[in-house]
Amino acid sequence: MKNQHATQRLQLNARITGMKNAGIYPYFRPITSDQDTAVRINGKDVLMFGSNSYLGLTNHPYVQDAAKAAIDKYGTGCAGSRFLNGTLDIHVELEEKLARFLGKESALIFSTGFQANLGVVSSITGRHDYIIIDEADHASIYEGTRLSFSKVLKFKHNNLESLERILSSLPEEPIKLVIVDGVFSMEGDIVKLPAMIDLCHKYQAMIMIDDAHGLGVLGEQGRGTANHFGLTSETDLIVGTFSKSLASLGGFVAADAKVIDHIKHTARSLIFSASATPASIASASAALDVMQNESWRIDALWDNTRFAVDYLQYLGFDIGETQSPIIPIYIRDDNKTYLMTKMLMEEQVFVNPVVTPAVRAEDSLIRLSLMATHNYEQIETAIDKIYKIAQKLDIPLYEYATAV
Repeated sequence: MKNQHATQRLQLNARITGMKNAGIYPYFRPITSDQDTAVRINGKDVLMFGSNSYLGLTNHPYVQDAAKAAIDKYGTGCAGSRFLNGTLDIHVELEEKLARFLGKESALIFSTGFQANLGVVSSITGRHDYIIIDEADHASIYEGTRLSFSKVLKFKHNNLESLERILSSLPEEPIKLVIVDGVFSMEGDIVKLPAMIDLCHKYQAMIMIDDAHGLGVLGEQGRGTANHFGLTSETDLIVGTFSKSLASLGGFVAADAKVIDHIKHTARSLIFSASATPASIASASAALDVMQNESWRIDALWDNTRFAVDYLQYLGFDIGETQSPIIPIYIRDDNKTYLMTKMLMEEQVFVNPVVTPAVRAEDSLIRLSLMATHNYEQIETAIDKIYKIAQKLDIPLYEYATAV
């Protein structure tokens, strides 16, 4: 096993070195401006289509002012965990606000969204229980299952038959927790929540949604996936993050008060981590206010999404089953995916490459992420450049594509 790990490290190092030598290494690109629809990289303005700031709130004056005021009042950090000296009144106030907003009895804030999944997933079930996850769930959910000591089973992505086969095979007595993303971060599709909840009722299972990409995108005023389907009361746990629509850093879980109380006293990623900083809490709270008060942002986000999807399909791109502002453009070749990312950067367009092992090699893609504050001209410019580079790289397009 030791030699196997050493071999894997050498292979990874060789791969990274080869990418850097070829000039196609696409990670850790330093940005020297705020996170807007255009950012500054290497002294140039670059169209940003790789950000998760769906509502464009990271530079909103109200959000920035709230962060500054929190630093003035509370300082820059809490110097301890929530469990001990790291709970401020604004932590509690935001938890109460989130619970009301999401239609749950109680909520609990973690320092990051990753830690929220880590803590929640590892604390709900025990050694003799079962966790059933969608194979396309976020990596933080996978890591949480490893800490849970429960039996972990995977079902095919968004596949009801696969999920029912698993649930029907399990004993009745143990806890069974089904975990799904609300909006899947690579494919951009939405979980089939109504049918999954029916299956959970049928087989006496709980369900948890990681709504990192659903909050601020779906539902009334951005309340997320469960609200979108009118199934908030039927969804046992809702986990989310502040680092996307809420323009900050942190994570949370919302559920019944007794469940939250249990997590508070068992989630190791909460108990043994420093609490979220005052500025992070204040900015997330302010972003939640803006999200509710400036409803045009969600409308604009969906207008942009429809415009981009229509144009990409018109040009013949394979964008899979996306139903959200996350639009995968399938390249289906790792090397061409890296090349396209590099060539787009040279054309001053920032996109994220998604390759193995995040997806199978035949499913590699570039991910186009839209913001409410993009305009049609920016979207059209980016897609036109993607199209021209796709032609140079011989990326397959559907036959009905009409050339521009």
